[in-house]
Amino acid sequence: MTPMWRRTALVALAWLAAASAASAQSFPDHKPIRMTVMFGPGSAADVTARKLADGMEKALDAPVPVVNRPGAGGAVGYTHVAMQKPDGYSIVWNSNSISTAYHQGILEFDYTKFDAVARVSVEIPAIAVRADSRWKTLGELVAYAKENPGKVRVGNSGFGSHTHFASVALFGSAGAKVIDVPFNGNDAVTDLLAGRIEAAVQLPAAFIAYVKNGDLHILAGLGSERDPIFPDVASAREQGYDVALDMWRGIAVPKGTPGPVISALEAAIRQTVDSPAFGDAGRQIGFKPAFLPHDRFAALIASDDVRLAKLMADLGMKKQ
Repeated sequence: MTPMWRRTALVALAWLAAASAASAQSFPDHKPIRMTVMFGPGSAADVTARKLADGMEKALDAPVPVVNRPGAGGAVGYTHVAMQKPDGYSIVWNSNSISTAYHQGILEFDYTKFDAVARVSVEIPAIAVRADSRWKTLGELVAYAKENPGKVRVGNSGFGSHTHFASVALFGSAGAKVIDVPFNGNDAVTDLLAGRIEAAVQLPAAFIAYVKNGDLHILAGLGSERDPIFPDVASAREQGYDVALDMWRGIAVPKGTPGPVISALEAAIRQTVDSPAFGDAGRQIGFKPAFLPHDRFAALIASDDVRLAKLMADLGMKKQ
């Protein structure tokens, strides 16, 4: 016969499991869902996250406040969310940075600390020069850099950022030695316009206005296909350089979040991303809406992690 204390414990565990399941089924029950963003207010990533949060609020009938937690290449934000209770009320606006930060040694844990919810968007980094630059094609810039090692300064969004990684990958694969100059956010564009650097690798949002007014010229997109923001610009791959570094963004939650909660968040994200308003925002801000459900997003993160680890090792950027 089962001892009384054990029967009591089993009943308590069963009650807790039932209560947890009921709570997951009623999620979010009008409670706030805090979205951590690893960038400062006003950045393209922050603005996109807020567009997503607005749509999710409507779909879930619950507040989705955006909380900015920048710092340490994303480590501050990722660490905060990883430590939260896996109940769906703390989510993170994640990206390829979960892998690049980990493999550089900036982050102590990898993507397996989280459960994927859904991919939201894709941004394709691009390389630009001033409109009056001597280089009119990517080939011309690369040839000059190879003939004049260390003479070309290329701005990026900070050491370890996706744009830094994309620049190293581009010129490294071409056998050209340039000076990568880290900036805070989009300050690289300011110095490019002022002539203090020769080129900049940034995400589309940083370039759109300056391309439209004729101040900057895009030499190539550094993604797997042409950027719909700059459809007339050939990708680096089309121009003979083996670089394809799309920046994906999406939502993840702490590992162990219940399936019904993930499904509720995923449905709200799908509804938002598929809306005409989100598509319009993408054209203005510089991202492509690109929804993927949680299972396909999880597979993408895992495969991307393997690919990025190898590429970073090949480029000497992976911590040993």
